[in-house]
Amino acid sequence: MKKILLLLTLVSVIFILGCGNSVPEELQCSEDFECVPDECCHADGTINRDFAPECMSMLCTAECVEGTIDCGQADLKCVENKCQVVWEE
Repeated sequence: MKKILLLLTLVSVIFILGCGNSVPEELQCSEDFECVPDECCHADGTINRDFAPECMSMLCTAECVEGTIDCGQADLKCVENKCQVVWEE
């Protein structure tokens, strides 16, 4: 009986810890280098590199579009284990 109770407690703790992470998998990170643009051209968001779009065959304009991460207008950072755009001021 004690073993069953211990096992149920362990399973409950694992479940609670797993449900506590509200960051979607595609935004999870532990280092800045894991965060990349979420679109091929003129992105204004970021995503974990494992979920990045395939952009090898894409052609984008060379313009610096306002409100995007173009031309160093923002940095892609891992903040509290979530990929985020940090806008330059």
